[in-house]
Amino acid sequence: MQTCDQTAGGKDVQRVEISAGDLTVGLLNLGANLHSVRLSGVPYDLTLASDHLPYYAKEMRYHGGIIGPVANRIGGGRVRIGGMMHELERNQDRKHSLHSGRNSTHYQIWRLVDHGPTSATFEIALADGVCELPGNRTIRATFEVSAPATLRLTLTATTDETTLMNLANHSYWNLDGSDRWEGHSLKIAADHILPITDEGLPTGEIAEVAGSEFDFRAARVPGPGHPPLDNNFCTGEARGPLRDVLWLKGKSGLIMTMATTEPGLHVFDGRDAGRPGHQNYEGLAFEAQLWPDAPNHPDFPSILLRPGETYHQITEWRFGR
Repeated sequence: MQTCDQTAGGKDVQRVEISAGDLTVGLLNLGANLHSVRLSGVPYDLTLASDHLPYYAKEMRYHGGIIGPVANRIGGGRVRIGGMMHELERNQDRKHSLHSGRNSTHYQIWRLVDHGPTSATFEIALADGVCELPGNRTIRATFEVSAPATLRLTLTATTDETTLMNLANHSYWNLDGSDRWEGHSLKIAADHILPITDEGLPTGEIAEVAGSEFDFRAARVPGPGHPPLDNNFCTGEARGPLRDVLWLKGKSGLIMTMATTEPGLHVFDGRDAGRPGHQNYEGLAFEAQLWPDAPNHPDFPSILLRPGETYHQITEWRFGR
């Protein structure tokens, strides 16, 4: 474990590494951040990061962290839980809640509770009312690597009051080490997608991808903005067994296969997410999660978490040539 910086509030930011086979992964306790993914023989990182940690408070606030307690958007910035209305931080256009606002878990220092050569576990406690949601909540993130080149993330959460929970890792990927991700081939195992409004909110329709520009059931090469990607691909109707849902291949020949238990995979093209000094469309984000804005759509998978229940997500990335 290495202390590499401090937050603006004076808390130590620490970095740990885990490795197995051909894979070495760097992690930060800031946001339980997936800070580095290196494959033997490849001279660049596969995920986009920076050693200038102040960027993670602003320009790179969503790069690599665990978003929670609720990833993605909640339209109107309010939610009713158990008959009580909760007013959320409206940090998108002063109208909607995005990625849980300024107190989201990706901004916070997590506690490193376990670390070995091939795994690390971080934990954070959210007191009742943090992010304007009820319940004293405990969230854990365990990263594990195994040979030849697999990274697994297990997310768990509990609460003492009924609340909302929809966590997501928000890493950006570029398998070529290039200025932009164009030239990557993409395949997604999803028959349906959630169309969105101009504000990025689901319309409520669950649309078939067949015949549309969002049909990635067969691998093809999209271009930046063609199609514009900021949508939830419906990989299921409920959380289920771990299964392969996405295949990304760079011009380099490197391949990433992504598996998850989650019924949604939000794909974002990085149109406004270039690192300082870099171009937009530098990387693609793939956010395994439950469906966005679920409290406003009763037919979407619920994101409620009740006392006595355990939220449990597994997401896995496998790398090869």
